[in-house]
This record gives sequence, structure tokens and C-alpha cells, in this order.
Amino acid sequence: MTTFDEREKASEKKFQTEQELAFKTKARRNHILGLWAAEQLGLKGNAAEAYAREIVTGALAKHGDEGVVNKISSDFEKKGVKHDRVRINLELERCAAAARKQLGVPK
Repeated sequence: MTTFDEREKASEKKFQTEQELAFKTKARRNHILGLWAAEQLGLKGNAAEAYAREIVTGALAKHGDEGVVNKISSDFEKKGVKHDRVRINLELERCAAAARKQLGVPK
């Protein structure tokens, strides 16, 4: 194997690792956000955990961050929770920071 091949393989491995970490960070962020939203909706225990999982899987299936914010916003509206999309997006940012910290990911 040539030096070029070794560098290419190392670069590919680094890219793959970064992509996996980004995916894990986003999933963790969405889970934390889902737990926060569940609390706002008055859900506890298994119901809160199920809601958080729904947020995580919904983000994978739908339009990413916008889909997550739309879902939570819609659920809040249905239950009369007085948080707007700006508040949800601020919480999304807070959860992203918490997820990075939990996983040891630099900013």
C-alpha cells in the first residue's frame, strides 16, 4: 500500500467517524428535546420516554430539524402550551449543547 492509499483510507475513516458522531449527537439532542417537550406537555415516565423516542424517529423520517420543531409546535398548540417556535428553537440549541457535552464532542 502506498502512502497516498494510506492517507486516503485514513481520510475516509475520519470522515466516517465524524458522520457517525454527528448522527449520534443529533439523535441525543432530539431525545433531550423530546423529554423537555414531554415535560411541557405534562407527560411523565414511560409516556415521556415514548414521546422522546417519537421525536427522534420522526426527525429521521421527516424534514430534520424543521420537522421536529413543527411536530412539537403542533403538539403544544393542541395542548395549549404557550411556547412558540422561537422558544422551541432556543431549546433545540440548548439541547444540542447538552448532547455535545454528554458525548464529549467539541463545539
